[in-house]
Amino acid sequence: MTQRLGIIGYPIGHSISPVFQQAALDHLGIDATYEKWEVTPEGVGDFLARLRAPGSLGINITVPHKQAVIPFLDEVDEWATAAGAVNTIVNHDGHLSGHNTDGPGFLRALLVETGYAPKGTRALVLGAGGAARGILLALTRGGVDSIVIANRTLDRAQTLAKLALENGVESEAIPLSSDALTEAAAGADLIVNCTTMGMSHGPDEHGSPISAAQIPATAIVNDVVYTPLLTPILKEAAAAKATGLGGLHMLVYQGVLSFQMWTGVDAPADVMLAAATVEMTSRSA
Repeated sequence: MTQRLGIIGYPIGHSISPVFQQAALDHLGIDATYEKWEVTPEGVGDFLARLRAPGSLGINITVPHKQAVIPFLDEVDEWATAAGAVNTIVNHDGHLSGHNTDGPGFLRALLVETGYAPKGTRALVLGAGGAARGILLALTRGGVDSIVIANRTLDRAQTLAKLALENGVESEAIPLSSDALTEAAAGADLIVNCTTMGMSHGPDEHGSPISAAQIPATAIVNDVVYTPLLTPILKEAAAAKATGLGGLHMLVYQGVLSFQMWTGVDAPADVMLAAATVEMTSRSA
């Protein structure tokens, strides 16, 4: 029997997860399909009830359902509980467990693609939304030495700074546009853009939260935005001769971890990344 996998969201048309997940399934000869389903907020409970059926291996979850699915699960792992969000559900004989691979996928992408490991390093996180929270948790658990969170709304940055302190990491909250940002960037080993600046069709698609003049050549600049593939902040990083990494890598590597949870086998990350890159290139052509 062909097994089922997929992703739910509302809307869901933009998702490229089916492209690279199906590529991995086909490459390994696994008899399964990966689809995308648009599920309204009101329909989440009914959808998850059907997910318990035989033949359903599990699903990914994207906005706006990452919190909404939690009450319908039998188990939520410690990482997803700390993040307050689930992006992966595994069905095991009708038992649904919730997981969050965003943070671990972020770290895996950095390690594999740039060699970066957080232990003992200094990080600058730009933005203070849901993506920033998951990344901050990943960095603190990875042993980062200190974190500065820069955000337009200072109180949101202060909330994340408090979370870092609670996890035993020195932290500071600063305004996104300030002299303090220049100082924080100068001392950063890793700069992560968790804002929507530079996102295609976003409110500031040509903007970057930081300039080349502020980026040290020794830093790694990671953008969680993956549309376009080469975002404004990555162009600034290139101009500064710093190492840049786009958000497509994080997307794929969180999917790699989900794939391994569902199938129990190692995912072909190179195949998945190649399929995702081709898809994004064709969309931007």
